Amino acid sequence: MHNHHLETFIRVADSGSFSKAADAMFISPTAVIKQIDLLEQELGLKLMERSSRGVSLTPAGESVYNDAKYMIQYSHDSIVRAQNAMEKKEKVIRIGVSLMTPAQFVLSLWPRIKEICPGLTFRLVPFDNTPANAREILKNLGTNIDIVAGWYDEDFLRSRGCAALRLEDEPICCAVSVNHRLAGNKRLSIEDLAGENLMLIRRGWNRYTDALREHLWMNFPAIKVTDVPFFDVSVFNRCEEEGGVLVAFGKWESVHPLLKIIPVDWGFTIPFGILHSPRPSSVVSEFLSAVKDVCSIS
Repeated sequence: MHNHHLETFIRVADSGSFSKAADAMFISPTAVIKQIDLLEQELGLKLMERSSRGVSLTPAGESVYNDAKYMIQYSHDSIVRAQNAMEKKEKVIRIGVSLMTPAQFVLSLWPRIKEICPGLTFRLVPFDNTPANAREILKNLGTNIDIVAGWYDEDFLRSRGCAALRLEDEPICCAVSVNHRLAGNKRLSIEDLAGENLMLIRRGWNRYTDALREHLWMNFPAIKVTDVPFFDVSVFNRCEEEGGVLVAFGKWESVHPLLKIIPVDWGFTIPFGILHSPRPSSVVSEFLSAVKDVCSIS
């Protein structure tokens, strides 16, 4: 319902680079540049200044950028409202999915959930896993998306304004390139990481990863810890290209074909579960109750 070149424009503006936007969209930089050129031609406006250091927005670009986000979200919301109107007599669970947000575990439980709730159906709702977008989705669970699977702690739930059904404490693992010296290991010890560049999510993202960081800093100075601002595909690409070691989770095993997820014998875990609204609808409540029964959660 909107000009899809606007989404590319926003990607480039947020990343400040045609190549970074191309990586996130899994297309070539040339294709991204062509879309921006077409958008500028269609609008009759110069939206971006281009230099060897990247791109920046012109005053016209700033104006379009601010309005485009609203237009795109409104367009998406209008489609969702139309879908909801069609589904008003159905019991549908809308599951938010992105490359970094696993949904397969929910789908694996679905046959047993259907036995308990035969009238329940589900829809996968893809979303762009940027920090701002993820935060907005979690604060508004129950509006366009009902549930999202993810890792969390109490502060995360409080700051995002959502609740969680805890499914398991997932072991914290590491990801390495298939060409890395450690790729042949079935398990790793902390000593195996000596001399490595360990890419660890920034402090404050989760207290469980913060505890791992403190443990490494205090006891294993031979491991160089490098901050990662946010988990996205660009981080996986960087890990593979630079030959680093990325602190990751087993459910990401299919995110990047050239990275291998390996368990680590350091004893650190992180809560994983279903994130939902603190005031779930009757349909979501029915779904969560069925998950508890299937998973034997008290």
